[in-house]
Amino acid sequence: MSIADEFPRLAAAQFDEVVTHSYVRDVALASGRTIALVTLDNGRDHTRPSTLGPATLFELGDVLEAQRGRAAAGQIDAIAVTGKPYFLAAGADLSNVGLLPDRETGAELGRLGHRVLGLLHEAGVPTFVFINGLALGGGLEIGLNADYRTINATAPAVALPEVFLGLIPGWGGAYLLPNLIGIEHALKVVIENPLKQNRVLKPEQVLELGIADAMFGAPSFLEQSLAWADGVLGGAKVERPNSPGRLERAVKWDVAIGIARKSLESRIGTVALAPYKALELLQGAKKASRAEAFAAEDAALTELIASDQFHASIYAFDLVQKRAKRPAGAPDKELARPVTKVGIIGAGLMASQFALLFLRRLQVPVVITDLDQGRVDAALAGIRTELAGLQEKGRLDGDTANRLSGLLSGTVDKADFADCDWVIEAVFEELGVKQQVFAEVEPHLSPEAIIATNTSSLSVESIGARLAHPERLVGFHFFNPVAVMPLIEVVRTPATDDAALATAMRVAKDLRKTAVITRDTPGFVVNRVLAKLLGEAMHAVEQGTPFETVVAAQQPFGLPMDPFVLLDLVGLKVGAHVLDTHHGAFPDRFFESKALHELAEANVLLEKDRKGEAKGIDKRAVAIVRKHTPKGATPSTAEQLRERLEVGLADEIHRMLEDEVVVGAEDIDLCMILGAGWPFQMGGITPYLDREGASERAFGGAFHEPRIAGPAA
Repeated sequence: MSIADEFPRLAAAQFDEVVTHSYVRDVALASGRTIALVTLDNGRDHTRPSTLGPATLFELGDVLEAQRGRAAAGQIDAIAVTGKPYFLAAGADLSNVGLLPDRETGAELGRLGHRVLGLLHEAGVPTFVFINGLALGGGLEIGLNADYRTINATAPAVALPEVFLGLIPGWGGAYLLPNLIGIEHALKVVIENPLKQNRVLKPEQVLELGIADAMFGAPSFLEQSLAWADGVLGGAKVERPNSPGRLERAVKWDVAIGIARKSLESRIGTVALAPYKALELLQGAKKASRAEAFAAEDAALTELIASDQFHASIYAFDLVQKRAKRPAGAPDKELARPVTKVGIIGAGLMASQFALLFLRRLQVPVVITDLDQGRVDAALAGIRTELAGLQEKGRLDGDTANRLSGLLSGTVDKADFADCDWVIEAVFEELGVKQQVFAEVEPHLSPEAIIATNTSSLSVESIGARLAHPERLVGFHFFNPVAVMPLIEVVRTPATDDAALATAMRVAKDLRKTAVITRDTPGFVVNRVLAKLLGEAMHAVEQGTPFETVVAAQQPFGLPMDPFVLLDLVGLKVGAHVLDTHHGAFPDRFFESKALHELAEANVLLEKDRKGEAKGIDKRAVAIVRKHTPKGATPSTAEQLRERLEVGLADEIHRMLEDEVVVGAEDIDLCMILGAGWPFQMGGITPYLDREGASERAFGGAFHEPRIAGPAA
């Protein structure tokens, strides 16, 4: 009987899987012992990592069962698993998850992983996994199910990223890891790292944590791993530095879980399912038996695979991994002009962030300018201090830091921009100011130089109204902080030519950012959607709705912060300006807020603790808003406001698509995920609006057909 016979639903399902095969060969060790070495290889080159789909697991399971039989017969002394060059495995093959026909078929996927990988624990002889390269998710869980692990010192990444995708480590990771490295370290690997931009472990960290027992260099990794395994088989002792003891289980375990829960509630709210499921499993790992823990993982994985959040997460993952790399509406890449020198107009904080980013990523000369030499000198000093700080942290070596510092210069003479190929402004968000600085610099530029504006809400076409060559102007809207936020909105005006647009897209790629092309309309994408949310929030409180009710109304969206914390973050004056801009453009759909202007003048909104964290709304802010509440105003309930927000957002996004602000709803979602931190598990905004029926109520249709949701049963 084969492994596939035990999982009839999965075996019968039709998947387009790139199968990772399990190749076995016997290796004679120096001691005379024999180890059966299983190599995972999908037959593709280094651009296609090995993954673990049903067919892959069926084959691996049959191979491991055969080796277990050989071990029982005394033909082999140990079993080891490794991967093709550069990869152990990149985890479960999630490409066909959307094709799972029902909940029970999804349930078999979790049980199959436990059945197959569990054979490494039940082999009858010692088992080893040689982590020769990338090991993510199920790839790492292969190693965790074995008795011993080695790691290649050049492995690019090791992680359990499942929570990031709306899942949990469901093939043993949620139980095996905390019992290997302790609860605090496991919480970091399983929950904290995935929620911090999918942070991964380096080989040194894997060894230090005790996930791996030994580390060897790349040139002779397999040979040294085999020799080390031979030593272990001969009785060499293996230390596990972070293995939890009685004290940790009795005291620290539950305390760590409690702290992690409070941290999650504070950082992401309670809408996301996966982090809390993972937390439950990690808590249960303290006392549960292996069988009990694996059954709990199966149940959690079954629930999550069938959830709307997981399917939305896969949609979001595909946006970030695929659509982002093939930007919709982008011109021919060959039209992009080379950028050998960058000019930055302005010497403030944003300009300094630009300069540092362009220096590090493009490694070309960067010149900044301002009206006052003192401001220029201060900016140069600040940028060089940042470079020195990166060197101290080990993120730049001394030679690179010195070279980048040497590429930086400042001036008050616009003529020094004559040999710049790319010029971007970072001056005050006022139309006349931006028009003036471009009018001053353009006469000094070559005909091929591209001009970019970082405006967040002004008309790019209007900014270029005084240019002799408006065809070379593009919007290039960064999000703050510049070094961290991955999105750039590249704005095309009616005059922008393909060469300017192609150059902007190339620059964004070289900066390691994701670029989405938008039409030149107020707020572009991110600020237009946020203006709708923030405008509705301020209008509601001006109509007498309590601040707490407004916060509650927006909680189902799963946003990383409530609207008033967001307003505080972007700045009250900036927020008021954004609302004014959108009210001016669309007065029938966007609210202005006189109360917000007064709050901005008073610089008051949130009450904060000593660490600067929001505790609630400042009483002075409540008093200011009350002054703007008209007589006879009707407060909204949280449910009323939520429905108004959902329908309003669906209507506005539908209008944006009708007006071709971007090519598709996918681009809206990509912008909101990367530019506003919209949760992965929501899939951006449009899948949620479809599922809640807001799209149907707003325009009688849906953004996605079929809807992005879990199976009905």
